[in-house]
Amino acid sequence: MSGHSKFANIRAKKEKNDAAKGKIYTIIGREIAIAVKEGGPDPNNNFKLKFVIQKAKAANMPNDTIERGIKKAAGGGDGADYQQLRYEGYGVGGVAIIVDALTDNKNRTAANVKSAFSKGNGSLGTPNSVSFMFDNKGQIIIDREEYEGTADDLMMIALDAGAEDIKEEDDSFEIITDPADFDAVREALDAAGVPVADASVAMIPQNTVSVTDEEMTKNLRRTLDLLDEDDDVQQYYTNWEEE
Repeated sequence: MSGHSKFANIRAKKEKNDAAKGKIYTIIGREIAIAVKEGGPDPNNNFKLKFVIQKAKAANMPNDTIERGIKKAAGGGDGADYQQLRYEGYGVGGVAIIVDALTDNKNRTAANVKSAFSKGNGSLGTPNSVSFMFDNKGQIIIDREEYEGTADDLMMIALDAGAEDIKEEDDSFEIITDPADFDAVREALDAAGVPVADASVAMIPQNTVSVTDEEMTKNLRRTLDLLDEDDDVQQYYTNWEEE
C-alpha cells in the first residue's frame, strides 16, 4: 500500500467500497459500539465517538442509524460483544500482511482470514511474525483541496500538539505521531477547524517489497480483495510496493 501517496490509497479504497456501503456501515457501527463502551454516549465528552460520528457522516451514514447505534451501545446488554483481533502472515513474494478485525465471532473471523491467505497462496503466521517489520504510528491525512491554511500553519498546529513529523504530497499532508499523542494532535486539528480526510493508528512498513511477477500479483490481490470483502476486517496493512 506504499508506492503511492497514502491519500491516493484512501481515495482508491473509498471508490472500491462505495459499491459496498453495507461493509462500511458495518465497520462504522462496530466502531461506534467500541467508542461508546470505552468513553460513554456523549460525543462532547468522548472525542473518539465524536470522530467516529464524523467518519459516519462522511460516509453518508443516515443520522438515525448513527443515533440507533449509539443508543444500542449505551443500553449495554442487548449489544454484541466485539473483540479486537490481529492476524499476521505472508502473501506470495514474501509480502508481509497484518489484518485487524473487530468481531463478535472469533472462530468465523479466524476461518475467513485463513481462507483469504490460502486462496492467494499465502500463509497465516503466528502473532508478531511480521509486525516487527512495521512501526505503530498515528497517521492523519489532510486533503490539500479541503485545507485553506498554509503548510506552515498546519505544521505549527500539529507540532505544538505533539506530532513527530509532517510529510507533504502533491495532493495531501501526512501527519505522523506517536500513538500516545495521536488523540491530542487530532483534537488540536479539530479545534483549529482543520478538515481531516483520514486518521488512524496504523502499522507503517519500515521497508517495502516489490512484486513484478504477474501471477504473484494476482494472488496478492486475491488475498487483499477477500479481506476487503470480509465485514469483520477493519483494516489490513502490507509492505507491498504496488506498481
